[in-house]
Amino acid sequence: MVDITSVLPDLGGALDDVAIGDHYSAGVGSPWLRANFVSSIDGAATVENKSGGLGGEADRRVFDLLRTLCDVVLVAAGTVKAEGYGAMILDAASVEARVAAGLKPQPTFAIVSGSLSLDPKSRVFADAPVRPLIFTTESAPPNAALSRGADIVVCGATTVDPVAMVAELAKRQLTRIHCEGGPSLFGSLLAADVVDELCLTVSPLLVGGESSRIAKGVVPDTRTMSLAGILRSEDTLLLRYVRTRP
Repeated sequence: MVDITSVLPDLGGALDDVAIGDHYSAGVGSPWLRANFVSSIDGAATVENKSGGLGGEADRRVFDLLRTLCDVVLVAAGTVKAEGYGAMILDAASVEARVAAGLKPQPTFAIVSGSLSLDPKSRVFADAPVRPLIFTTESAPPNAALSRGADIVVCGATTVDPVAMVAELAKRQLTRIHCEGGPSLFGSLLAADVVDELCLTVSPLLVGGESSRIAKGVVPDTRTMSLAGILRSEDTLLLRYVRTRP
């Protein structure tokens, strides 16, 4: 297992999963929307159209740990397809940690899809230990087959309304919201100012090219964030920022 250490000297030495979990769980409100992304040092969000090409062992370790801390994992349908998501199933050790922390054994998987163009026979639905949620719009065409494997929730006329979506999750007592992308969804969440935290892994790569950023779309105003923590694994930095609100 790759070592992850704190940049803060008073924590020195390699951190175990419990210490890393404590690092990321401090200061969580209700509801609390956390986004997790990886970026190259020149700002690329993907390599060959996948974020997995940027993440090393440390990023994957934190990626898995963050899922143990949430009620719901929120992902855009495009990212589900591009990154090859299967059902949201955590391993036995993660389940044990979640139960010990008072969480349900498995998180809910929530997918944002304005068109409902998802395969109802996909493992995402067929193998799901918890019935997934799909957030969509009034303009989406009906998909009866998809509704048999997931709860379809309308949040907006032609685009999914992030504020309504967060409110719906909170109503379902899914208040620890963990967003794994992609950039268009993250941009819409930023525009609606519902992002409370960003966990950003900075990969020691220079990518160049035409890769997208971690956020796309128009954000009316800049969003000020405060640095809440820094972890390091060799040349990789794992940064944690929380929203500074008026």
